[in-house]
Amino acid sequence: MSAPRTERWYRAVWRWHFYAGLFCVPFVLWLSVTGALYLFKPQIEAALYAPYRNVASDPVLLPQTIAATAVGAVPGSVLHKYVLPESPHDAVQVLVGKGAKEVRVWVNPQTSAVLHQVAEEDRLMRVVFRLHGELLAGPWGSALVETAACWTIVMLLTGLFLWWPRGGSRLAGVLYPRLRKGRALFWRDIHAVTGLWVSLGALFLIASGLPWANAWGAYFREVRAVTGTIAGKQDWSAGSRADAAVRARADAGMRAMMSEHAEHHGMTMRHAAFPPAALDAVVARAETLHFAGPVEVSPPTAPGAPWQVRSQAENRPRRDSAEIAADGRLIGIQRFADRHWIDRAVGYGVAIHEGAWAGLPNQMVNLAVLIGLVLLCVSSVVLWWRRRPSGTLGAPKSLAPLRHSWALVALVMALAAAMPLFGLSLGLAVIAEAALARLVPCLGSWAGWRNVTKLAGKPAVD
Repeated sequence: MSAPRTERWYRAVWRWHFYAGLFCVPFVLWLSVTGALYLFKPQIEAALYAPYRNVASDPVLLPQTIAATAVGAVPGSVLHKYVLPESPHDAVQVLVGKGAKEVRVWVNPQTSAVLHQVAEEDRLMRVVFRLHGELLAGPWGSALVETAACWTIVMLLTGLFLWWPRGGSRLAGVLYPRLRKGRALFWRDIHAVTGLWVSLGALFLIASGLPWANAWGAYFREVRAVTGTIAGKQDWSAGSRADAAVRARADAGMRAMMSEHAEHHGMTMRHAAFPPAALDAVVARAETLHFAGPVEVSPPTAPGAPWQVRSQAENRPRRDSAEIAADGRLIGIQRFADRHWIDRAVGYGVAIHEGAWAGLPNQMVNLAVLIGLVLLCVSSVVLWWRRRPSGTLGAPKSLAPLRHSWALVALVMALAAAMPLFGLSLGLAVIAEAALARLVPCLGSWAGWRNVTKLAGKPAVD
């Protein structure tokens, strides 16, 4: 066992690593568990909706009849999306809606019987998605998750700094754990070595998930605008509230198209609903495109606008889209490869993040990273509990004052610019630490905010 580390920079980094971990551990555990569930969305939904496959034989009803049945099952609704079935014998899924709310209806394509219906946001994997990204708390939950994600990046980077071998360290305890050197070294090595092996994967999962976040997502949309990609439809969620606004606008447009009259610049103009045979023609044409399923067919939302056909494949690089006229004429196709490189990069990142890019191997690699993160959290709590001095939080004591470093300032500023909520929360944390240490000395001493000139508490094992 080597002597405890006492360098000021080491102690300062360890202190911020401790505080980052103190805040992040509950969120990392939560995100790891919910993320692991969402990884296996294809398998879970295949099991949940197995009763609605192979329910019909030939002949099957026309799409317009099936859609009308689904709309009739939810009074006051209109057609939002018609989902092409994987097999002509499967129940057809139709999304109908009223405003921002959508209901998914399963219709037997032979008998027109409604087999099942559920509010889209109440489906199990949609609930898991919102638990994972928003804690079921909307924008505030998203902001909290985003802040935790930013601090997790700091925790991982500072952890790698603390792990970095110095003074000719051997491979034991650096690349693999020492399992028979006592419990103190066992937990230290489990924490350090696990952190090494999962850090790269964890950093990728965090970075690829940030486009969904509110603050960073808005920041990223500004980058899309500057680089000329804003014209394309964003192919990832901007949060439940933003998604609801998009659904509400689409619903209003569809209702205007299907109503007898619609207002236009203060004048009443007559708009005919799309012809009853339009959905039949569009679906027939969409089936010839052979897009990766599931494929959604959406009605026009403005006069003269085409029908939209979009692949919603779990593997986003396989997502293509098309515009089709009401008579079934193909207007144009946009392939994934036609999108701007930023949107393609995000598409690949999201696909890997969700475990969809390479199927089961992708899922298992992501699951291994998430299990590693859980192990990091558990080992950190064990280390903290074993080392904390009685009657204190157990935070590492600083050896201030540290010499000023422009490199450190530049690094912090770069992180704050890249992750706005990190910068905001860091500023609040520094102000709170300084204020509370002065105003409530006993709290500052308990939390480790008061500078001391000697090491206090139990030393770290290195």
